[in-house]
Amino acid sequence: MDLVEIKADVREVTGKKVKALRREGILPAVIYGQGMEPLPLSLDAREASKILEEASSSTILNLKVGKDAHSVLVRETQRDVIMRHITHVDFLKVAMDELITAVVRVDLIGDAPAVSNLGGLLVSGLNEIEIESLPGDLPEKIEVDISVLEEIEDSINVRDLILGDKVTLLSDPDELIARVIYAEVEEEPEEELEELDVLETAEPEVIEKGKVEEDDIEE
Repeated sequence: MDLVEIKADVREVTGKKVKALRREGILPAVIYGQGMEPLPLSLDAREASKILEEASSSTILNLKVGKDAHSVLVRETQRDVIMRHITHVDFLKVAMDELITAVVRVDLIGDAPAVSNLGGLLVSGLNEIEIESLPGDLPEKIEVDISVLEEIEDSINVRDLILGDKVTLLSDPDELIARVIYAEVEEEPEEELEELDVLETAEPEVIEKGKVEEDDIEE
């Protein structure tokens, strides 16, 4: 199994001084896991961000810290509130022979005939699920083909996902992934239209009546 490699150095600077590192193009990080104390790290912000933007929460990375290599998952990324670039990352060290839990993204693919042919409305549910497996068996994402949604009210639930015998589902199997419902078309009530027509036709009559009354007063 070829893992994407990301390089890091042990970081001596901590606390408020970390802001200065970011200005120098350094991305602060930390690695932790079973059997090790949390270790502060520094990464090249530009190179690391390219990899991290593509990695999902179930992507195993090969983190090189000096001469040591660790298989890790990205457990958390912090971002700048305005610019949205990554400002800090937490890595979880994993043992490739031990079961772990992870959250995996769910992507809807294809077209639903109930939408294209019957004019239904596609409603999406969960966009990620929780699973358990060995690190090497973690899927980076789960693709769900919605072309099976042929009729209005057809649905796909978590229990319908095909995960294989190496992956254990932890999310509620009854949770919704996708469903097609009737599309509601808003129409203006006929009563309101009739009332509007009456007002439009009645307005000129009121004006004419007013003029007649004014003429009668002048006489």
